[in-house]
Amino acid sequence: MKFIKKVLRALLKALTAIILVALMAVTVTSVSPIYDFKEPEPFSGPDIFNPYRNIDTAHCWKKANFHVHTRVKGIFNECEYWPAEVYEFLDKLGYDIMTFSNHNELTTHPFDSTLQVNVYEHGYNLFKYHKLVFGSKDVNRFDNLLPLLASQKQFQLWLLGKESDIIQYNHPLRTTGTSKSHMEKVSGYDIMELDCGKSTENEFWDWALSAGHYSFGLANDDLHYPDRTTKIARRCNFLCTPSATYEDIKECLLDGCYYSMRIPDYGNGDWEIKTDKNLDLPRIENIGFRDSTIFISLSAKADSIKVFGQNHSTLLLKKDTSYAEYTIQPGDSYARFTAYLPGGEVIYSNPFARYDAKISDSPKKVPSYSVNIALTILFNTALLGLLALLFALLCKVIRR
Repeated sequence: MKFIKKVLRALLKALTAIILVALMAVTVTSVSPIYDFKEPEPFSGPDIFNPYRNIDTAHCWKKANFHVHTRVKGIFNECEYWPAEVYEFLDKLGYDIMTFSNHNELTTHPFDSTLQVNVYEHGYNLFKYHKLVFGSKDVNRFDNLLPLLASQKQFQLWLLGKESDIIQYNHPLRTTGTSKSHMEKVSGYDIMELDCGKSTENEFWDWALSAGHYSFGLANDDLHYPDRTTKIARRCNFLCTPSATYEDIKECLLDGCYYSMRIPDYGNGDWEIKTDKNLDLPRIENIGFRDSTIFISLSAKADSIKVFGQNHSTLLLKKDTSYAEYTIQPGDSYARFTAYLPGGEVIYSNPFARYDAKISDSPKKVPSYSVNIALTILFNTALLGLLALLFALLCKVIRR
């Protein structure tokens, strides 16, 4: 009996120590400035930004997937297949561009250095607040393990933005803590990852756009299981770009001439049907802006085409058509197309938005926040005090 009690005490002591160490890790990594964010300010100006202004039909469209995981060296893996094997899976399904975005690791292209894209998925945190970071020479390994505050999310974007070309805000629908309040505050990313759950509404994108945070949209597989038809080729993007080199990809991603798509699992497990269908997807044949009107033309008839605007409002709904147009009204800050096709495909355009062409090249603004020095000192001092308390408790537990 005494032996059992001794063992139980030892286990309790070890468990308490582990919990205290975990809390210390959370506390240490919670360090952050505290920001004052400006009030949401919708897009305004006399001009309409057209993300498809530089469309070149000679280069349209190249099928792309940017959020792809592979096997890596080491014991921590989220995919069984090496980059060359994953490339082969996607190539058969008609993808022209694919980048390997493993967690906190830069992955070398398996056979062609001219197609190398330095991109990784940033984030260790427990809330899955992840970002795709393009163009960085090294991996930034700092992360808040529990990014509860909008300021902590903003701090990460600020750090990553200093050392990268492009940042994508990953899967907001699957990120714990995604809220309208945070989306209205946080800025500093270039692309929003769309269609990252069951919903096709992308309301989180509209929360940010309605607050004046302009971004383009990409839909990706977040691929971990290339051998499962339910996981691969479920989302894709079509870029108007001359090649799959990083410089051309970067120019296109920052210019906006692309659209995104949800793809059904054609064949329900039949790879032949899935492959054939993926090689002949419905597409955008024309899209743009003229005389205050945005327009879209599809290669196939859609069940419906919606135009979404400020506060996720529906500005237009047309049914059973392959063409839609909408005249931008004085009160519209932005507008974007979503087309729902009878086969289950959904097409998402990038947003057309108000801006002043005399002042800037696009509606994208310099992130509008400032450090609140008093609250920053108070917050980080409180963290230091909490860390000291946890350390004292840990020492007490160890000595007992």
